[in-house]
Amino acid sequence: QVQLVESGGGLVQAGGSLRLSCAASGDIFAINVMSWYRQAPEKQRELVATITRDGSTNYADSVKGRFTISRDNASKNTVLLQMYSLKPDDTAVYYCHALRFGVSYWGQGTQVTVSS
Repeated sequence: QVQLVESGGGLVQAGGSLRLSCAASGDIFAINVMSWYRQAPEKQRELVATITRDGSTNYADSVKGRFTISRDNASKNTVLLQMYSLKPDDTAVYYCHALRFGVSYWGQGTQVTVSS
């Protein structure tokens, strides 16, 4: 089992920034991919950013150039999502996701609200 705990959400004005953290614990060995997803009200959950074990990253077009996914240098078990130039459309619950041996694990989510 893998446990994922997100933190760092909150309320921010448009143009502001936030940093989300996802701490992984449990059977973290062989986690291949960690990702951030988000789900806005009445919308489907969508992939925001992904980082693989070797550090390769990928982003949704809507966040390219504004969001950065990385691993915390102090704790490789923690994945960060740095968000800049936030827009009201970024408002959503953000979920951390881990893929290990083909099994998906999800965090409980953290709310990000961007006011106009």
